[in-house]
Amino acid sequence: MAHTMFNDEVKYHVKLRQGDVGRYVLLPGDPGRCEIIARQFENPVKVAQNREYVTYTGTLLGEKVSVTSTGIGGPSTAIAVEELAMVGADTFIRVGTSGAMQPEMAVGDLAIVTAAIRDEGTTRQYMPIEFPAVANVDVTMALRSAAARLHFTAHLGISQSKDSFYGEVEPDRLPLADELKARRRAWMAGGAICSEMEAAAVFVVASILHKRSGGVMLIVNSEFTDAGNTQPESIVGRLVLTGVEAIKVLIEQDQAIRQEKNVV
Repeated sequence: MAHTMFNDEVKYHVKLRQGDVGRYVLLPGDPGRCEIIARQFENPVKVAQNREYVTYTGTLLGEKVSVTSTGIGGPSTAIAVEELAMVGADTFIRVGTSGAMQPEMAVGDLAIVTAAIRDEGTTRQYMPIEFPAVANVDVTMALRSAAARLHFTAHLGISQSKDSFYGEVEPDRLPLADELKARRRAWMAGGAICSEMEAAAVFVVASILHKRSGGVMLIVNSEFTDAGNTQPESIVGRLVLTGVEAIKVLIEQDQAIRQEKNVV
């Protein structure tokens, strides 16, 4: 096979190589949130920055862990998961913001995503639409345990992963307004709990690569309340702490499994 830039030791988009990241990686969309998350690590170091991709690596409970931003939407997120897996990551947790799709959900609550509606285009270039975008059970349960440990209100359920932000928040000014609103009503009637733009890509790509993935979203907007769209640091912290705590839960479980195998 001819050598190409995509087979180089340093990965083309994320600018990472083997050893730069841990097996556990948190995936925010916003590059500016990476430093905030990395402050929760021990000895965090910024290891790469290119385009929308910023990566910090540190440790938790003695294990190397990382955070890499993905930018907005499925295409850049899929690239991040692909290239992070190439350099050794095998457990991905999407940590993002979303809008509520059920009336019992309040701004500041967490949505732990068990699966995603593939209402986007990226994953259709990976798998036929019949293939489900499903989170790993262990990662999902770790997120639920983390939220419980921290006493945060969390809802488990399905997310709508979409491609158009304004198709959700301002559908009436778009040519497909009736279709967009009808589809949203259907997702809500079916029990979808939140709407965001990356979970489906994380879940499908991770599944194909035989890696673990999950997602937790902070509710920052709800049509059922007058609270409006807000992301004060006080509630963004809930998202960060839950993602970090979930990694700790997974590390504890993985260490116990390794210890049991060594004993046997």
